[in-house]
Amino acid sequence: MSDSSPLPPVRLHPEAELARAALSTPVLSRAARLARWAGPDTRVDAGGGLVEEQLPAAAAELGLGGDDAAAYASEAWRVAVDAGLVEIVDEEAGTVRAAEELKRLTGGSPHDVLAVWLAALDTVLADASVPDLDGLVDALEEGGEVDFSSLDWDPEAEAEFLDGVLGNLYLLTVGEDGPGESPVPLPALAASMIVPDDMGEPTNDVLEQVSDAMMRLDDQFRMLEPIGLVEYQPVDEALMADGDEEPAAPVDEDDVSRYGMVRLTPLGAYGLRARLLEAGFDAPAVGELADKGADALLDGTARFGQSAARAETEQWLTRREPLAAARELLAAARGADAGAPLRRLRCQQALSLVGPDAEPALREVLDDPALGGLARVWLSERGAAGVPAPSEGMVFWLTIDTVAAQLQAEGNSEELQALVEGLAAQHSGFFAAAWRVDHPATAEVLEAMGRLHPDKKVAKLARKAAFKARSQQGG
Repeated sequence: MSDSSPLPPVRLHPEAELARAALSTPVLSRAARLARWAGPDTRVDAGGGLVEEQLPAAAAELGLGGDDAAAYASEAWRVAVDAGLVEIVDEEAGTVRAAEELKRLTGGSPHDVLAVWLAALDTVLADASVPDLDGLVDALEEGGEVDFSSLDWDPEAEAEFLDGVLGNLYLLTVGEDGPGESPVPLPALAASMIVPDDMGEPTNDVLEQVSDAMMRLDDQFRMLEPIGLVEYQPVDEALMADGDEEPAAPVDEDDVSRYGMVRLTPLGAYGLRARLLEAGFDAPAVGELADKGADALLDGTARFGQSAARAETEQWLTRREPLAAARELLAAARGADAGAPLRRLRCQQALSLVGPDAEPALREVLDDPALGGLARVWLSERGAAGVPAPSEGMVFWLTIDTVAAQLQAEGNSEELQALVEGLAAQHSGFFAAAWRVDHPATAEVLEAMGRLHPDKKVAKLARKAAFKARSQQGG
């Protein structure tokens, strides 16, 4: 995932709702409870962890029992330290006390709560990147340093792998073509990191790598669920049993959910976006443009999918009077630059959401060469009286502008191909007239029509018209 291109916009839940979810996560609630429990007699070791003899009391405070109680208590304490909920008073004596940060969880704003949760998330993600290595103790060098060269483990690579998986899960969740809030099969996520895009049938070696990655991710997502990042259905343990063992109950071999299913939570979407922004990615969120001008709205939504663009535009319009909003949108839609056609398309889509009070703004631009066509469409669709018929030149200009916008928005899509075929079929002399249209994108549009039209004769006419248009424009 490149940090040079913008990611799809995410629709975040309200911060108050996300803060409540963060406070209810097992990891943060346990960390906060231990921070309040810490007192003058609490002692930590040189690394800030609870000394071993205090782990039973910490586990009891959390209501934990069983073989893993001490481990969970130790994790909760480490999160409390890393998130700033407790602070070291005297390193030599190992004394601690509750920090001011703890007050942000009870008396702070939702944003304050989420800031603490993000710090806790960093700790859990770092822990999730560390495998359970039996040979870790043997690899300790003098001085307590780990000799990573003696282990089949690269800490940086492990962290990058998990970041990549979570990045792909984010894309699948927020992208309009993805499953949205539906769970994603674990094999699909593992394959997204292992199988090359241009590979047809995966080799046995690649399939084995995918299987190994699934097992790693199974452990990692089990760790990430208690922090509220994901909801996770683990891999069916019967799949990991020895081949000679009989399953305890009948199983459906075609049930993909047996291989693990993961869903990014609304809180998880917030957390991953925050991390992506910190890493330098352009990760927009729906609603960020609501307080900005129409120029920012049209430019910003130019790279949004239709659903996200509509949601963003609706928020923008709710803060403005219809007539003023329409005038601002129309003014921002002007221009002859390469991005202008898509701005006008987004303007037209935005105006479709504006009521009849905007009519005076549309009538004001009826004589505008760039906006008169879309103004006539808007007025006619609402049954307005006295709408002048467009000239043939305006019709052709609007057609070129619309195709240019679709090219920018979707590329060589099936929808655009259908539009191209329809234009050529409706007007037998289309190409003879189209090359004369005084629009910056005329040649580009005609070349695209030549690429997209399935009829070779029609495609040839389009290419000839494109050549004439370039000659006319001096290109």
